[in-house]
Amino acid sequence: MAFPLAKLRTVLAAGLLAATALAAPVAEAQQQRPLRLVLNVGLQTLDPIAGPSFVTRNFSYMVFDTLIAMDSQGRYRPQMLDNWRTSDDGLTWTFTLREGLEFSDGTPVTAEDCVASIRRWGGRDSLGRRLMAATREMRIVDGRTFVLELSRPFGLMLEALGKPSVQVPFIMPARLASTTPPTTPVAEVVGSGPFLFVRDQWIPGERTVFLRNPRYRPRNEPADGLAGGKVPRMERVEFVNMSDPGLRAAAIQAGEVDYLEYAPIDYIPTFQRNRNLVLARARGGAEIVGAISINHHQPPFDNVLIRRAVQQIMDRSQIIAAEGVPPDYSRPDCQSVYVCGTFYASETGTEPMRDTSIARARELLRQAGYSNERVVFLQPGDSALINPIGLVMIDRLRQAGFNLDVQTSDWSSHAQRWIQRQPLNQGGWSLIPVIYTGFDLANPLSNPGIGYNCTNNQPWGYCIPAMTPVIERFEAEGDQDRRRGIAGELQRIAIDQATFPISGQFASPAVWRAELRGVIDFGFPILWNVERNAR
Repeated sequence: MAFPLAKLRTVLAAGLLAATALAAPVAEAQQQRPLRLVLNVGLQTLDPIAGPSFVTRNFSYMVFDTLIAMDSQGRYRPQMLDNWRTSDDGLTWTFTLREGLEFSDGTPVTAEDCVASIRRWGGRDSLGRRLMAATREMRIVDGRTFVLELSRPFGLMLEALGKPSVQVPFIMPARLASTTPPTTPVAEVVGSGPFLFVRDQWIPGERTVFLRNPRYRPRNEPADGLAGGKVPRMERVEFVNMSDPGLRAAAIQAGEVDYLEYAPIDYIPTFQRNRNLVLARARGGAEIVGAISINHHQPPFDNVLIRRAVQQIMDRSQIIAAEGVPPDYSRPDCQSVYVCGTFYASETGTEPMRDTSIARARELLRQAGYSNERVVFLQPGDSALINPIGLVMIDRLRQAGFNLDVQTSDWSSHAQRWIQRQPLNQGGWSLIPVIYTGFDLANPLSNPGIGYNCTNNQPWGYCIPAMTPVIERFEAEGDQDRRRGIAGELQRIAIDQATFPISGQFASPAVWRAELRGVIDFGFPILWNVERNAR
């Protein structure tokens, strides 16, 4: 029997409506499903000033915001600020906040909060301390405006307030920033960033939960790097910890997680063939640099010859090979402490690093009179990136003749010991392998082997008198090309004194599910602007 055309149209229309009604909840469910990010290590410390770890930095970009931000081209742009003005002599800077900014507790962001936050950050960070040393005063003009007046030229104001990585000058309420020492974590997490931290669902080291911040006011321009409109498009985000690289790889391929901070190196070829996954392409400042943090406070590493012996065990090709990095992801020939591919990178003073050898390390130990003193080596066994670096270092240090006491644990536990200065018999340490991004090492004043000289406020504690006047010249210089020459002088001193030996530069790209839209490929996880395609 023929089906009446009018009735057919009615049935088709009803079916279409039913399909649409079904698709809408499915699409909505996709957007409501939490965005799950696997970080390299578990989160323990929530304060971006007290905590020097990347995981704390990643957490802080979710819940805090900055006055100035770096875009994808390395330019510094207003973020919380509406504008800034400088006097003709460059000594007086006037900063004005955007209208309507609020903290997560509903209070407005004011100039007082900015001044208090800058002061607290300036008591901890290398670049911040130098800015504060060059500052005559900071004064509040009104609720949205404050003035920073310098006592002498300081050529890196925007680089300081727009510093992208550890430690970042995030803004928090004055009631917290002005009452909490910079080495002590604040009691509350109150920020003005795009997401809210859900403390009662936090499992330290395992899971961290965020919800979209309805009070956040993004800028109008498109998101670009750390700058522009930070629009939180996901209702819920979770940081989760998976220490096993194989588990991470299986989870992202199965869609159980959405984003890995670092792709397990061994799985990069597999990920490249998987059309459901996207590998990050950012290089230069986004690359990883391995290094060894030396405790200069305690013997035997108060002796420069013994530090140079450590530097001589840094065979970059061997260490990078231990990571299993594909050739197009590594730079074993880079000796610069500033990260190859960034502005200040050069070969100045790198001669001691061009032909490292264990035999030379043994000779330096002999010259130093090393007498088998115990060296406590903290090995972060749970870090897929640091663990291979550390294993090579341990083997080569022992071959050189160091008496190593290797203590293996998770990174979070070691990080707590790292920032303290206990004697070795009371939980102290001598050496710890670490990784940094190029953003952290690219500028001399933020570089761990230069910027903290004689500040006595970071774990390694070096103080090289010859470095001090060169740093002062660098920070006062306003011309970039002249600063580059001074940076070369600082690199020569840092390598000669073995303040912070570098073990190699390579890319360990992030990887995310292809169904995610708006992911900003910058060098560390940026989760605003991200949404999920409806299936």
